[in-house]
Amino acid sequence: MNANDSPSWIFFQYASFAVAMLMMVGGIVLIDANEWIRAYIAMSALLLVNSSITLSKTIRDNHEQKKFHNRIEEAKAEQLLKQYDAKA
Repeated sequence: MNANDSPSWIFFQYASFAVAMLMMVGGIVLIDANEWIRAYIAMSALLLVNSSITLSKTIRDNHEQKKFHNRIEEAKAEQLLKQYDAKA
């Protein structure tokens, strides 16, 4: 969780997810189709939700890894500059 996220924003995200899931389930229940088609749509929707969560986590992890790598590179550069200044 980002330190800048307010409790209201977090609540909004959970509420939005819940409403979207309820609408999806309602649509699947109310669609005029046989059970096989409903089951296929439900499985596809669950896979889409799972893929979305996994993709967002992967993007976040890659971003955090790049930030960490940049901090290490900055620390190395600063250490080299300190060594250079100490010699001069």
